Amino acid sequence: MSLSAVHGTLSSLKSCQSDIQTGMDIVTDVAMDLADILESEGNNNSLKELEDTILSCAKLDRDINHFVDVVQQVTSEAMPQNPETMFSLSDKVKKMYEEKLAKLSDAELHKHQKVIAFKDSIRNCQGQAAQGSAGNMEELDEDIAVSQSQVNFTCPLTQVEMVNPVKNKKCSHYYDEEAILNLVKTRRNQKKKCRCPVVGCGNSDVKESDLVVDQMLRRKIQSQKRHSNKT
Repeated sequence: MSLSAVHGTLSSLKSCQSDIQTGMDIVTDVAMDLADILESEGNNNSLKELEDTILSCAKLDRDINHFVDVVQQVTSEAMPQNPETMFSLSDKVKKMYEEKLAKLSDAELHKHQKVIAFKDSIRNCQGQAAQGSAGNMEELDEDIAVSQSQVNFTCPLTQVEMVNPVKNKKCSHYYDEEAILNLVKTRRNQKKKCRCPVVGCGNSDVKESDLVVDQMLRRKIQSQKRHSNKT
């Protein structure tokens, strides 16, 4: 296999990761829908099954990341003009990848951003149910804690309504996930720090690890969109 073919395969794997993360968002949405129903029934087995699904997806996402890292490391050291070197790459990748996986702990999966977002979303839903705010799904959507007056639904980067909002843990500002991640990546490639795009914010170093998916706000945006379509 040529190096160009390897790079094409890695690109396909990264596309799979995007699908995995979309699936994790869907699982979180389903879990939030179930949280109110199961709260009244006192049965959380279904939520536990969904959490196990999220953790399995997080493991797959993590393992793909490590595999891609290993392949990129090995291929960067390869000599394309030397056929014998190319034949040995597969065994080297397999060995390094297995060694890397052996050092990993599944406990780390609970630190995956999507897993954290899943747990936070369930806690928020259950907290609202305990306060008696949940009667049906429409009421839950309307009573989500973050109101439009508190958070502008418009992304400060794209200037359009956010699709997948993320919150910056440092400065508490919100952005559309794809837009802010692209900005962080661009600044990193330029060897520069990424400043928060909100006017007047003093946060001069936005990092990917600072960003947390906010499923509750995402549902609020979707709820408002459904309401607008009805009127």
